[in-house]
Amino acid sequence: MQVLCKASSTASDVRCNVCGQGFLVYWTRTSATDRAARREEILQALRHHHVANDAASAHPSAGFNLPEWNGDKKFSAAALLGNAPAWAVA
Repeated sequence: MQVLCKASSTASDVRCNVCGQGFLVYWTRTSATDRAARREEILQALRHHHVANDAASAHPSAGFNLPEWNGDKKFSAAALLGNAPAWAVA
């Protein structure tokens, strides 16, 4: 399952356990079981951002995909099937 995450200062689906930054999440599948299973992987990726980068720029400013997607974000499965709005993939 692919997930598109986009930082948000208003609403959030998940929050980074390290800094508290909220993220909206767009899923390729919407079953509760699939989302629950993937949630820990999302939180782990958010924690890894702090290990890989300094605190000021830990999370990408643009949306990012899990697993990583090398193509244009707007053409990722999560963006297309999760109905991500244009601002989420900019």
